[in-house]
Amino acid sequence: MVRINMRIRVPEVRCIGPNGEQIGVISTREALQRAQQAGLDLIEIASTAQPPVCRITDYGKFKYDQEKKDKQARKHQAATRVKEIQFHPNVGDHDYQTKLRHLREFLEQGFRIKVSLYFRGREGAHQDIGYAVMQRVIHDVTDLGHAEQPPRLFGRNILMLLCPRPRIKTPAAGAARPAAPVASPS
Repeated sequence: MVRINMRIRVPEVRCIGPNGEQIGVISTREALQRAQQAGLDLIEIASTAQPPVCRITDYGKFKYDQEKKDKQARKHQAATRVKEIQFHPNVGDHDYQTKLRHLREFLEQGFRIKVSLYFRGREGAHQDIGYAVMQRVIHDVTDLGHAEQPPRLFGRNILMLLCPRPRIKTPAAGAARPAAPVASPS
């Protein structure tokens, strides 16, 4: 919570002027007078510091700049992206390969993938087949990803979470490599 003007209730503050210059440690009353003389506000920007840091600036401009910084931070924040692929225990080979291809594409693009296997009707009696399908999926994508959450039974479903392996940066193709040491004949 940002405190401004009369809401600042400490005896002295470290004050920063309207142009960013350091004024120093002064009484809160004096800082308020300087702000009013400049036609600006006194804003507490670091309340945990000893003494608290206050700045003389326009509150509307300060709020606008803060919102702009927050918006920029949200834009650059990495959003967790999760895709979902669904299987059944009696999945056909062609259908399995198609879903596996999509799964591999998602892993290459950096998505986390929720893999779910649904049991219908009497299929629930053969959970071992469902676990075998999930193990096959894990085995088929080991080069691109790993199981962040292993296959678990939730009601009539088996769920697991796959995430991509960290990418290893390789040196550029044209980069010069250091020469290997040559053993001299002795």
